[in-house]
Amino acid sequence: MRFRLAKSSFAPCLTLMLGILLTTGVQAAPATDELDSWLVNKGLLSKIEQARQQVNLKASELVVHAIGFLGVPYQRGGNTVETGFDCSGFVKAIFEQTVGLVLPRRAEQQAAATQNIEKKDLAPGDLVFFNTMRRAFSHVGIYIGDGKFIHSPKPGAEVRVESLAAAYWNRRFDGARRVDAVEDDSAALAKALAGSQSMR
Repeated sequence: MRFRLAKSSFAPCLTLMLGILLTTGVQAAPATDELDSWLVNKGLLSKIEQARQQVNLKASELVVHAIGFLGVPYQRGGNTVETGFDCSGFVKAIFEQTVGLVLPRRAEQQAAATQNIEKKDLAPGDLVFFNTMRRAFSHVGIYIGDGKFIHSPKPGAEVRVESLAAAYWNRRFDGARRVDAVEDDSAALAKALAGSQSMR
């Protein structure tokens, strides 16, 4: 589920759509000032908007659900609100409860199972990883937007929101990842678009 909320994050989806149309032998879209009209005529604008809303909704639900766990205590190996959470247990629980996606249990496994993205491309619902134990991907949180992430940090602490710009986290930032389900939505959109062209 590669979640995208910001308007700028929808651009790759539009680029993907146009790329698919070009590679399937469809004429290129007309000039920019005619693009909306062209999309409407092809019946694609409504499909794009529906996909965007679906992705936005999933990301919003995930972030709101995660914020609902603020204050739950850290517990090594914990992955429920009753037992408390460690970092990867928190991420696993949020994705499973919100979108039904089962992620691996450990932070480094979660990093390996998701797609690497640039920090500048972070969108709500993406994962952020840190080197907090002198090994790669030893800590994970969920990006919620505005340069902030939510996580279960350490023994004696609780689920909380922090800034990626904070000196401690900035120094230890180890990469960003995007989960597959929203990418599946993009693939479904591409398939729908390709199908609409085959019916021309």
